[in-house]
Amino acid sequence: MDDFQEHTNGWKVRGTRSCKELYLKQCTPESKEILRSDSTALSIGLTFISDGTYNPPTSPLQHTDSTDKMAEFTHFNESGRARMVDVSAKDSTERLATAQARVFLLPETLERIQRGKIAKGDVLAVAQVAGVMGAKKTPDLIPMCHPILLASVDISFKEEPQPNSKGRCSITITATAKTTGPTGVEMEAMTAATVAALTIYDMCKAVDRGMSFSDVFLLSKSGGKSGTYSRKDSAEVMAEG
Repeated sequence: MDDFQEHTNGWKVRGTRSCKELYLKQCTPESKEILRSDSTALSIGLTFISDGTYNPPTSPLQHTDSTDKMAEFTHFNESGRARMVDVSAKDSTERLATAQARVFLLPETLERIQRGKIAKGDVLAVAQVAGVMGAKKTPDLIPMCHPILLASVDISFKEEPQPNSKGRCSITITATAKTTGPTGVEMEAMTAATVAALTIYDMCKAVDRGMSFSDVFLLSKSGGKSGTYSRKDSAEVMAEG
């Protein structure tokens, strides 16, 4: 690395690619091997200052702990590639998950929904069916989700007719999914709530294209090795944002 520093101090480089090529060209074979196998070490090495001057590290190049950290994420293999987790050794337990999504819309749009005056039909009835279908389609939408046998999916709606500070009313969607198996149903509940929200938009977009979504999150889950999770009161969550 000393030779590399001697030849590059004060050099101007243009762009990450030219810097990377310069870095690898000047490094020793041992350092090159580290750089090729450890992207974090390479990113540390490619350090610029504001005027574009490249300053190599002053300490010897070493492996970082990025591989060890990657192992904490179960959807990555030892090479950092995405994988579907093997759940065959897990115990089959009852699993339950509840998620939420909120749709913001104009007061007159909510009134139309309540009075059944949306041209496409019963908005919440269609959104409810869409949410159930969305839960069942989760592994087709989220690449690393396991296809699971859902025992039940339940969708409910809470209408808030009082406009907020932006003049928008809201519909809160709550989706609960249940199964008995080796993996959880958090993503199924999240997908159900999100698809129901999207369906409300689709049903009403002709009269209110300014509808928006917010507060999409997991409320609770139970079952499995990680046990029970419960998010704090949603009002506190909204206050955080």
